[in-house]
Amino acid sequence: MQLSPYLFFNDGLCREAMTTYADILGGELGMVVAAADMPPEFPIDEDKKNWLAHCEVNFPDGKLMGSDSLTGPSEPMAGANVMVNFAMKEAAETAFNRLADGGEVTMPFAATFWSAGFGMLTDRYGVRWMLGCEEAP
Repeated sequence: MQLSPYLFFNDGLCREAMTTYADILGGELGMVVAAADMPPEFPIDEDKKNWLAHCEVNFPDGKLMGSDSLTGPSEPMAGANVMVNFAMKEAAETAFNRLADGGEVTMPFAATFWSAGFGMLTDRYGVRWMLGCEEAP
């Protein structure tokens, strides 16, 4: 079994966000489906034709998926975060700082009793993240 977070973006920001995540987290864009390419039985507003109906970022051990909110605004994330655990502290801290750019840090990246580095943030797209590493404190 493989769990895959699925994110929804308002204002047509899915392509930008997912491209950013691929760059920061070292993934590769996979399937990208524009709203304009949806079958006719799924009518799309003209102003949303360039939005994405689906997008994937592939990683060796999983994927992150998302789409633009084509049927109306999505509520902000509440009660869930996307957790990313890196092998090494340096990689986790670098990704944390890049995701935090333009966002809001809710727990600064620092050593904890369980890890050499862990932090929490909401990025500029409204996605809540937890980043840590497997290195011991």
